Amino acid sequence: MNYVDLGPKSGALLFNSLKDKNSIILAANPRIALVSKGIFQAAKDMDAALIVEIARSECDLKGGYTGLNPAEFSRRINETAREVGFDIWALHADHIGIKKGTPEDIEGTKELVNGQIDAGFTSFAIDASHLFNFQGGDLREELADNINATTEVGRHIEDKMAGRGYGLEVEVGEIGREDESGRVLTSPEEGVTFITALNENGIKPHVLAIANGSAHGNTYDAEGNLVEQVSIDIPRTMAVAKALRDHNLDVRIAQHGITGTPRDLIHNYFPHGDVVKGNVATFYQNLVWDLFKVYEPELYSDVWNWTLENYREQAKGKADNEVFGKFSKFAIKQFFDRIYGVSEDTKQAITALTYAETLVFLRAFNAGGTAQIVRDSMR
Repeated sequence: MNYVDLGPKSGALLFNSLKDKNSIILAANPRIALVSKGIFQAAKDMDAALIVEIARSECDLKGGYTGLNPAEFSRRINETAREVGFDIWALHADHIGIKKGTPEDIEGTKELVNGQIDAGFTSFAIDASHLFNFQGGDLREELADNINATTEVGRHIEDKMAGRGYGLEVEVGEIGREDESGRVLTSPEEGVTFITALNENGIKPHVLAIANGSAHGNTYDAEGNLVEQVSIDIPRTMAVAKALRDHNLDVRIAQHGITGTPRDLIHNYFPHGDVVKGNVATFYQNLVWDLFKVYEPELYSDVWNWTLENYREQAKGKADNEVFGKFSKFAIKQFFDRIYGVSEDTKQAITALTYAETLVFLRAFNAGGTAQIVRDSMR
């Protein structure tokens, strides 16, 4: 019997194998890890390359707001991959956020990266997009703090991963940031300036996250009703991707904030190939809460009440369902034992619905068969 390695593969392997294949790799975030089995089963059945990711705020060395540190998250995800028997996936540290750029901030980030590497992560997203100098004389000066912080952490990852392949994502343009005219978008010039500077510093990212009109989490109208997210600026996304190509910069786009985006829009209009990675996170959390309404109503009620009691003041003037939708993620750690201790019927329902919804995402991403492309590139 041939041995099949079911552990996570290098993010670089997935990105390099699929960067020109007119498909998008699903980057699924199971911040409530009960959804992971359905995600893996869908990827296996469609033979679709998969990225499983978690962000710094969700999963730091102290457990973040999910109650999972990198080692425990990795253990659970590896266990699911073995249970399902799927081999072409990467373990991605999403949004390794650098908010201040101080020496203490950078050192703390390096400590987190060390923990992620020890836990077996194979791909990393450095996010210093908040570091933007609005008084800079030119674009390079405006981006200097982001460039410097990304370079320092990028070199640290390279040193720690020496001899091992890994994926690298970087970010320019703060996703979801708004000014008086609306959401601020990354310009093609920003993308080129940022990646050129990183390349000059020896940092060679595979993917670039940009601000292109999306926002993380759920989207609500003025009355607090949950609505579809149709704000992603596809022409701007294509313009950034084209500018990178025109400057011979071998980088593709990572699309953040897909929750709420209609899957038919993704399937019919997203520039597959320009966008090589698509992040889906809050969607899966919403799925769990919706099932809890029927399968675990007492737990759902307690999560609802706890969220409103703790965050209504922080979101004055917002409808209760918007407060819940935006802040219930912080209840995951608070109710950790009860969430993971739900009945087998509940877990089966979560797996079944996650499986079905993930199949739709993979179809929209044109991801079927991409795992075999990656396997072929390994030979």
